[in-house]
Amino acid sequence: MPKSLATDVTRLVTNVESCTATFVQMAGIEALTGPQDAVDRMVAEFKARRDLIVEGLNSIEGITCLLPGGAFYVFPNVTGACRRLGLRSSRELQQRLLYEGNVAVLPRSSFGMRNEGETQEYIRLSYATSRQQIEEGLRRIRSVVEG
Repeated sequence: MPKSLATDVTRLVTNVESCTATFVQMAGIEALTGPQDAVDRMVAEFKARRDLIVEGLNSIEGITCLLPGGAFYVFPNVTGACRRLGLRSSRELQQRLLYEGNVAVLPRSSFGMRNEGETQEYIRLSYATSRQQIEEGLRRIRSVVEG
């Protein structure tokens, strides 16, 4: 780091990382030791959303999706859907879903270079939204992929 910035960056880091306000520390303790009912409800809701999106994606011709183990994303294989539509890549499918289905997804290419020998196409979707939005998104994806 340039010496001219070192003093100011040190002050910033000290106040952001080292001097956490007392009320924030107390809130952290409460979050860790207090009632977990809200957390349990949230975990159950996200599991239901995950199951809904995975089941829905697997019911669309040309799409297969494994059950994710964490986060709130799915990464379905869309190779069959790309072939069905005559598309060369998940990037082309992403564009088609966006402009014809009004569904935003990320193509495989958004996550770095392909692994050696990788030939399959994938997209990423988030299920950090309502069940109703997930159902509508699945309906739109189906209408683009299956016609």
